[in-house]
Amino acid sequence: MAAAVSADVTTRNESLLADTDGCYHCGEDLPASPARVELDGSSRLFCCDGCAAAAQWIREADLGDYYQLRSQHAGRVDTDPVDLAVWDRDELLAEHAHDIPGGREITLLTDGMRCAACAWLIDRVLAREAGVLEAGANAVTGRIRVAWDPAQTSLSVPLQRLVALGYRPYLASGEARERAHRRQRNRDLIRIGVAGLGSMQAMMLAGSLYLDTTGSMPIPTRDFFRWLTFLVSTPVVFYAGWPFISGAWRELRHRQLGMDTLIAGSTLLAYFASVIGTIRGSEHVWYDAAVMFVFLLSIARMLEQRARNIASAQVDALARARPAFATRELADGSRESIPLPALVIGDIACVAVGEVVPADGRLLDAKARFEEALLTGESSPVDKSVGDPVFAGTVCREHPARLAVTETGSATRLSQLARLVEQAQAQRPALARTAERVAHYFVSGLLVATVAVYFGWRAYDPSRAFEVTLALLVISCPCALSLAVPAALAAAHGALARLGVLAVRENALDRLADATDIVFDKTGTLSDGKPALAAVEVSADLGRTQVLRIAAALERDSGHPIARAFARVEDAPLARDVRAVPGQGIEGVVAGRLWRLGQAGFAAGASDDGWLWLGDGAQAVARFQLAESERADARIAVESLRELGLSVHLSSGDAAGAVERFARQVGIEDAHARQSPEDKLAYARALQAQGRVVAMIGDGLNDAPVLAGADVSLAIGEGAALAQRAADLVLTGSSLSRIPEAISVARRTRRIIHQNIGWAIGYNVLALPLAAAGMVTPWIAALGMAVSSLIVTANALRLTRAPATAPALPRPPLTAAEGRP
Repeated sequence: MAAAVSADVTTRNESLLADTDGCYHCGEDLPASPARVELDGSSRLFCCDGCAAAAQWIREADLGDYYQLRSQHAGRVDTDPVDLAVWDRDELLAEHAHDIPGGREITLLTDGMRCAACAWLIDRVLAREAGVLEAGANAVTGRIRVAWDPAQTSLSVPLQRLVALGYRPYLASGEARERAHRRQRNRDLIRIGVAGLGSMQAMMLAGSLYLDTTGSMPIPTRDFFRWLTFLVSTPVVFYAGWPFISGAWRELRHRQLGMDTLIAGSTLLAYFASVIGTIRGSEHVWYDAAVMFVFLLSIARMLEQRARNIASAQVDALARARPAFATRELADGSRESIPLPALVIGDIACVAVGEVVPADGRLLDAKARFEEALLTGESSPVDKSVGDPVFAGTVCREHPARLAVTETGSATRLSQLARLVEQAQAQRPALARTAERVAHYFVSGLLVATVAVYFGWRAYDPSRAFEVTLALLVISCPCALSLAVPAALAAAHGALARLGVLAVRENALDRLADATDIVFDKTGTLSDGKPALAAVEVSADLGRTQVLRIAAALERDSGHPIARAFARVEDAPLARDVRAVPGQGIEGVVAGRLWRLGQAGFAAGASDDGWLWLGDGAQAVARFQLAESERADARIAVESLRELGLSVHLSSGDAAGAVERFARQVGIEDAHARQSPEDKLAYARALQAQGRVVAMIGDGLNDAPVLAGADVSLAIGEGAALAQRAADLVLTGSSLSRIPEAISVARRTRRIIHQNIGWAIGYNVLALPLAAAGMVTPWIAALGMAVSSLIVTANALRLTRAPATAPALPRPPLTAAEGRP
C-alpha cells in the first residue's frame, strides 16, 4: 500500500506540473512557437531548445523519475554557450579546492536547485560522469560538493553537464570562512556539553557530601566520592575551560590583568586546592565550584559571541558577495570566463539570472532587475533601465544583463561598504575604553582585597579562610562590567547594519541618541534626486534645442542631481573650465563662450523668481522649471521623527516657493530657502547656540561643511563621497524610514548600556560584602557571577530586535525651482 500511495503522489506531482500552460521543464511561459519533443509517448512543449534538450537527455539517461519526484519546476536552461574553462585554472583551484585521497574536492553553489528532486538528479548526473569520485547536493543550502580525479577529467567537464541541465554553478566564496565558523561553533558546543555533563555529575556527588551534616559517612566512601568528582571535573577544567586558561596566559604575557586571568585563576585555584584536599583527606573540597564556574561562564561567553556574530554578519555577507570570476563579452560578441582581477574598466560584463554582479557598471540593456538587499537593505528587487548604475554584489533577477564596467576591485561600492562596516565594528568608544580600564583596576584592587580577606579569616576562622577567599574571587569577577558596553555595542551595530545604517565614527551612536533637532537637505535627501524638465522658456536668440545642449554640456560631469534633468539631451557639446559656485550654480565655456546655469542673479543678473536660468552672467537666453518628487517614505519619516520628540527643519538652496511647497507636502513647518553651504552651517550653529543637539541629514558635496559641523550627521549612501566622509553615519539605502529607526536603536543602546553598567556595579556592591562576610559558598558565587554576565548579555541582545517601519506610499511630483542646493 505504501508503494501505491507513493506512486500516486509522484504521479499527482508530475500531473500538476505538466498540466500548466508553461514549459514542461522549467514552467516559464511558452513562446508563440514552442519547442516540441516526444517523451514516453507524449508530446511535451518547451520554452526553448535548451529545456527541450535537457528533458530529452534526462529521459535517455534513464533518470525520468526526476519529473515524477519533483515538487517544483527546474530552472530554465540558457541556450547561450558558457565557457567553463576558468574552473580548470590553477589559481582558482588552489584557492577554492582541496586535496583528498585520490583527487580533489570543491564546494559550489547553484540557484537552480528548487526541491529535493533536483538534488537527487544532480547526485545521479554527476555520478555518471567519468572521473567523478563522489558528489553530493543539498537542496536546502543550494550547495554541491564534487570530488573528482584530475588525472581522468577536468572539473569543467562534469560542470558542463550541470549547465546543460539548467544548474549553473558558481563559487561558494565564503565557504572557508563558514567552515571555520562551524568548526568553532561545534567546538564550543562540545565544550559546553562536557562542562554541563561534568557539572551535573560533580554537583550530585558534592550534594551527597554536603548532606552528610553529622559526619556519619565512612571515610573510604567520602574519599571514593571525591575521587569520582576529581575524574569528572578534570576534563571540565582543562578541556571545557581551556579558552579561559589560554586567555589568561595571553593576558599575563602582555602584563594585562583581565577577566580571563581572574576566571582561570579562580578555577585552577579551586581545582588544585580540591586535589590537594582529596589527597590529604582535608575537610573540604571545591570541585563543584570549579566546574560550575566553567559551565556557566561558557554559556555566558557563547551568548556574547552570538551578539558579536550578529554584528559581524554584514561583513561576512559582504565578503561572500564577491564572486571569484566574471563573464566578459569580447568584440566579436563571444564570451569568456575570466578571474575577477582580470576584469578592467571599459569591459562588458555579462551576468546570468541568479548570478552576482562582479563589478560596478552601467546597464547596457533596456531593462533588468537586481536584488540590492545586501547593499541597501531594500527587500524588493530594483528595476533598472539602460544607463542606470549597477553595483557589485547585487544579484541579477529574471533577465540576464550586460553592463559596461566603471569600477572594479576596491573601488566598487561593495568594497567601500565592507570597509565602512569593518570600520564601524572596530570602533571602541570612550565609554567602552573607560569600562575596560575600570575592569583592569577592579581586578588589581580585588586581588589586594582578596589577600586581606584571606589573612583576616585566617585570624578569625582558619578552617573557612580558603573557602571565603575563593568565593570572593569567583563572585566578584568583573565579567558583567567588562561585557556591559561591548555586548550592547555589538548588538546595536548588528541591528543598524540590518537597517542599512552604518556608524563610521566613534561615539556616533551616543551623539545620535542625544539629538533634539533634525535638519534635512532637500534635493537628493527628502526628494528623490531625479528632477525632470517641466517647462522651458527661451529668448529669440537661441532655439530650444540649442539651450538644452548648452545646459547639458555644463551639467555633464557636475555630479549634481540637476544633471539628471538634462541627461537625455543628445549631442551635447563639450564644456571646458567648468566650475561649480556653491549655492549659486555652475559656469563653463561652451563653443568658446562663457555660460552660467543657476539662480537668476548668478546666471543673468536678474531678480530671483525660483526658475533655473541660463545666461552669460548679464543676459539670459533661457530659463527652466524643474519638477521633483519626494522620496516615497519622506512624510512618514518626518512624522516618525516628530513622534520621537525631535524638531524637524528643512534647509535648502532652492527658491522660497519650491521649498515652502515641498515643506508643506512632507509636513515640515520650519523651512529655509536659498541656503548656501555657509548659510546651512550658520543655521546649525544658531540651533547649537540655543542648547540644541543638531543632527544633519544630507547627500551632496554642498552638504559636507554642515555635515562636519553638526553634532551628529548622516549621509545618504547614494550621495557624494565627500559628504559620506564628513558624516558620522551612512545610510546605505534610499529609505528615509531607516533614520527614525536608527535614532530609536541609538536611544535603546544608551538605555541598555546604562542598565548594564548599573546592574554590574550594583551586583558587585552587593556581592562583595556578602562574600567577604562568608555568607556565600563558592558554587553559589559561581552561579551568581555567571547569572550576572548572562543578564548583561541577554539585555544587550534585546537590541537585535529592531522595529520595522513601513514606507509611505509614493506621492505625486511637485514643481521645484532649482538653484544649487
